[in-house]
Amino acid sequence: MRKRSFLTAVIAAVGAVGALGLPAVAASGDVHPNIVGGHDATEQYSFMVSLQQQGQHICGASLIKPDYVVTAAHCVQGSQRRDAPQWGAADGPRAGQLTVRVGSNDHSSGGEEATVANVQTHPSGDVAVLKLDHAVKAQPIKIAAQSGDPGTKTRIIGWGQTCPEQGGCGAPQNLQELDTQIVDDAKCQGIDGKGEICTDNPGGNSGACYGDSGGPQIKGTKGNWELIGATSRSGNGDSTCATGPSIYTDVSSYADWINQNTGG
Repeated sequence: MRKRSFLTAVIAAVGAVGALGLPAVAASGDVHPNIVGGHDATEQYSFMVSLQQQGQHICGASLIKPDYVVTAAHCVQGSQRRDAPQWGAADGPRAGQLTVRVGSNDHSSGGEEATVANVQTHPSGDVAVLKLDHAVKAQPIKIAAQSGDPGTKTRIIGWGQTCPEQGGCGAPQNLQELDTQIVDDAKCQGIDGKGEICTDNPGGNSGACYGDSGGPQIKGTKGNWELIGATSRSGNGDSTCATGPSIYTDVSSYADWINQNTGG
């Protein structure tokens, strides 16, 4: 699995600009993307998590148990491969330096807060589970049994950049959402079909961007959402967001590993 995150440059430019799932975006290397072409969230997502360092949003994540969240591995450790732009921040902080805000559509206020007590990353996939220092009251999201076939309707949510050029704008205050769908793996470059999802860019000009890394891709309906993916990287290697499909880690395919590392 190639970890080209939308996250890396964001940490380097905390407070500069926001990306998909992240707060700031720098002008070089990998970066965190924001949802381009989306709109303010139409509902409250109890499981939505802002992963933060020193109070600044760096990545998205999903609450899967009262004391565990799942995110992209490149959000919490250095990316080993950089052959495409990631929508997050590589070479990131470790446990004890990270906090989360859970269940708020505003990454700077509301919801519940906790500190990340432990980080466990998958040895090859762009996925990680983070243990919180205490359980929160927010309702977790269920991991779907499978992500689905091409044509499956999905939704992506995050605080990534809303403009396509890297570092061109800051992170939005309000959580953004965009309805998407799974497309054939052949539309994404360098994808691992067994552990990743190729997701379209509706209209040819919308999709994940810097700062969205680690954030959820979901399917279902209001009140019945299931988690299928975590934002990973560009699907065409272009540093300009939304010029092609995006690649998401297929969280469903890692369910057994996640269970093993979160107490079953």
